[in-house]
Amino acid sequence: MLKQHYRDLVELPGVSAHEKLVRTYVKGMLEPLSEALFQDKLGSLFGGVNLAKDGPKVMIAGHMDEVGAMVSGITDKGYVKLIPMGSVSAAVMLAQHLDIVIDDGSFVPGVIGAKPPHLLRDGASKQVTDFDDFVLDIGADSKEHAKTLGVKVGQQVVFHNNYTITKDGKKIISKAWDDRFGTAMAIDILQSVDKQAIPCKLYCGANVQEEVGLRGAGTSAYMIKPDVFIAVDCSPCADTFEDSEVGGSLGAGFMIRFYDPRCIMHQGMKKFVEETANKHQIKFQYYKSLGGTDAAQVQLSEDGVLVCTIGMPARYIHSSTSMIHVDDYEAVKAVILAMLQELDFNKVAEIKSNV
Repeated sequence: MLKQHYRDLVELPGVSAHEKLVRTYVKGMLEPLSEALFQDKLGSLFGGVNLAKDGPKVMIAGHMDEVGAMVSGITDKGYVKLIPMGSVSAAVMLAQHLDIVIDDGSFVPGVIGAKPPHLLRDGASKQVTDFDDFVLDIGADSKEHAKTLGVKVGQQVVFHNNYTITKDGKKIISKAWDDRFGTAMAIDILQSVDKQAIPCKLYCGANVQEEVGLRGAGTSAYMIKPDVFIAVDCSPCADTFEDSEVGGSLGAGFMIRFYDPRCIMHQGMKKFVEETANKHQIKFQYYKSLGGTDAAQVQLSEDGVLVCTIGMPARYIHSSTSMIHVDDYEAVKAVILAMLQELDFNKVAEIKSNV
C-alpha cells in the first residue's frame, strides 16, 4: 500500500497559483532528506542531494496543483460564480460537492446547482451546461451573507474529497491524483534512493501551475539547469470505455509517454527507459497523449534538456475523483530508481547521441 504522505497530499487543497498548503507540506517532507532546498519565485520547490558529486544533474518532478475553480463573483442572492482552474469539463461539474478555501484555511462547503428532472423542459435534460452557467450554492441568503462566511473573489475552490480504498485493496479513489501522485513520488524517491550508489546530483520536488500552462516548470528548470528531467504525472486510462494500445490500462504498468502535441519523446530517452524497464522486468505500456506535461516546457530550457514523462495510469482524471492501481505505483517507483543507478556522464552522452 502507499505511504501515508500520498494520502496527506491528495487531501490538501491546491489549485493553480494556490499551492501554498501543498508546498508547506512538501517542504516539511523534503527538508530532512535534502542537503539543500531550492525554491523559485513562482513557488516550485525541490530538495537536492549529492550536490558535491561529479555527475550530471537529474531532476524528478511532480506538480503541486490540481484542477478546480476560483471564485469570480457573488450574486445578489448569495450564489458564488466560478471560473475553471485547469481543464475541467462542464459535464463533471453538475451537482458536485465543492469546498471554497477561505483566508483562514477553513472550508466553506457548497454544491453546484442543478435542476431536478421535474423542472426541466423537454430535451433540456440532454444538454450539458457551460461552466459560465454554473453557480455554487453555499447556503448563503445574500451577497452580504456570503461575505460574512468569509467568501471573497479570487479564493480557490476544490472538489470535496473522500479517499477510498476499493474492496480488493488494490485500487485507491481520490481527488487530485493528478498530480499529487507525482509530488508524493518525488518525495518517495528521495526517501528510498541509495544516495551513495547513484552517480548523479539529484533534485526531487514539484512544480506549480502545471494545469494552466506548465508555468512552474519553466522557472524551476531555469533555476536548477538539469541535464535530465523526469516528469512524473498521472495519465488518463482509456480502459473503461474502449480498448486501446496507446490509451492506457489500470494495472498494466507505468506509461512511456512517447508522443504528445508539445513533446515528442527523445529517441535516446525512449531507448533508455525501455531498456531499463526490460532489464529489471518492470511492466510498462505506451501512451499517446492529447495533453502535455512539464517535460514539454523543460525540454526547451537553455540549449535543450533530455526529458521524459513516466506516466502513472489513472482513471477519470480532471474530474471530482480518480482511481489508481497499487501495482502501477510499484512500477513507477521501480523504473525511476533503476534509471538513477545508470545516469552518469557517459550514459547521458550516450542518450544524447541517440537523438
